[in-house]
Amino acid sequence: MALRRLSVFSSYFTKIDENSARHGGELIAQTIHSHGVEHIFTLSGGHISPILTAAEKLGIRILDTRHEVNAVFAADAVARISGKPGVAVVTAGPGITNTITGIKNAQMAESPVVLFGGCPATLLKGKGALQDIDQMSLMKSVTKWQKTITRVRDIVPIVREAFQVAQSGTPGPVFVECPLDILYPYKMVSREMSAKSKSNDLMSKLTNGYLNLYAKDLFAGAFDQQWPTDPLPISFPTPSEGDISRVISLLQGAKRPLILLGSQSVLPPIGAHKLKQNIESLGIPCFLGGMSRGLLGRKSPIQMRQSRRDALKEADLIILGGIVTDFRLSYGRVLPKSAKIVAINRSKEQLYKNHGIFWNSEVAIEGDVGSFFDGLADELKSKNFTVDQGWIKALRERDDSKESKTSTMAEAPTDQHLNPIKLLTELENVIPENSILIADGGDFVGSASYIVRPRGPLCWLDPGAFGTLGCGGGFALGAKAVKPDADVIILYGDGSLGYSMIEYDSFVRHKLPVISVVGNDACWTQIAREQKPILGSDVSCNLAYTNYEKCVDGLGGKGFLLDASNGDNMKAVLTAAIQLARQGSPTLVNVLIGKTKFREGSLSV
Repeated sequence: MALRRLSVFSSYFTKIDENSARHGGELIAQTIHSHGVEHIFTLSGGHISPILTAAEKLGIRILDTRHEVNAVFAADAVARISGKPGVAVVTAGPGITNTITGIKNAQMAESPVVLFGGCPATLLKGKGALQDIDQMSLMKSVTKWQKTITRVRDIVPIVREAFQVAQSGTPGPVFVECPLDILYPYKMVSREMSAKSKSNDLMSKLTNGYLNLYAKDLFAGAFDQQWPTDPLPISFPTPSEGDISRVISLLQGAKRPLILLGSQSVLPPIGAHKLKQNIESLGIPCFLGGMSRGLLGRKSPIQMRQSRRDALKEADLIILGGIVTDFRLSYGRVLPKSAKIVAINRSKEQLYKNHGIFWNSEVAIEGDVGSFFDGLADELKSKNFTVDQGWIKALRERDDSKESKTSTMAEAPTDQHLNPIKLLTELENVIPENSILIADGGDFVGSASYIVRPRGPLCWLDPGAFGTLGCGGGFALGAKAVKPDADVIILYGDGSLGYSMIEYDSFVRHKLPVISVVGNDACWTQIAREQKPILGSDVSCNLAYTNYEKCVDGLGGKGFLLDASNGDNMKAVLTAAIQLARQGSPTLVNVLIGKTKFREGSLSV
């Protein structure tokens, strides 16, 4: 490496302004700004300070969290809601390791997050510097691309590539490692590199000379030209006309078609709002999952929410739009052999997951889901395609019947405290139209997913396939930052609340008034439901009816308590929490709930 560097030093000697205050953090910030980034989520650290200060000068809002994982969750939320990459910047060592869960969650959710991480100076990596670990090896399994910047002149090209890769193909998180010496000004870096010894022996002179040349090479050519910082083109596979024609032929022969949509369906360039128009024009009954939840609004005649397994058994044509045949579809086993299956996915791996083992496709399309439905809707306009209304009516009646039973359960007494089904029903009735709902919990949130309805496209965030409890605080931070006029409401289980409740400090400091509703049953109920009957013990499952509302008061927000003493005022208390948040105060409603049989038989694994 030393010989390679020495061979190129001579061409850069005249390009160094040794007194310049410019630094690599400026180049990163300029490139980020050129990509339309308006927010950076972080937790402070000396390794990354130049990025943050330079970004602040460009008008990018810096939002610091109380834990690095929440910075990544926030960036992930921005990416999901806005369609643009979310950006997190964290310090070296433990700053990086603290992000792993959030980054893996973004990877499994196919969310374009760009993570910048600090690290020791290039010459000191592997030599025992502060917070020096092999970060690249850690990141290889949880990101789709990772790269270390080793010279200041390489910053802009690498950052542009990072944004391009994050969004191309199947989107996902990428990692850019930023050594300390490419971020700070030359004068400071050169001074730190100089040998401390005052000896005039030959070895000291050679060492000092080499370090001087090394520093010059780090900065050579970095600021003597205007680097293009605009976004590089994004690429992804698209369905062919032949693919769409084959599906049209199948649809024309189908009597009971069904669509299942996943998060990938709402990705740019088509996006959620155009996809909504296309799905409505097709008129095919559908089930929505992940970020596609809310696509058709609160009430749509073609969206079904209940008894998906029964609907799949009866369908004769099933279109999987970005849905993966993993555990959520019993690895494909719920897809009937008698039905023709059409699968569309940008990822070849996900497209064929468990294919040929538990299910088989009639048509498998490696392409963008939104583009597929755009082309399908356009082609079917001239073919007088309609769906049998009897099929839709049968599904709707089943949905309505199950929801009627749920309403009956909402009025049933519980062993103690309040009925969670009643709470969720009341909440559903008071949630404003311009709301973003964030799900972070097990049993309570599992119940909420059947009762609380997203109000529109891109208005529902949940952990996804990774099942990552603890995402609520970070998701809310990102959602409220990117949609300041929306009412951002977190649905927390009391167990998951423990991961990110401290972010109420961040909500208060950054004036981001979110609302939380906590289903507090003093238990990790989703686990206890299986563990105790099967293994005979509820060890590690029990919590306490903690006064979480007082914790939020202490962090500068406003807490409310709902229990049997004021349960008749559920609607009034929930409405008060929403109204107070609109006035600028983050709020939390701690609701003491009892047990019901609503999710009896559901599994946690």
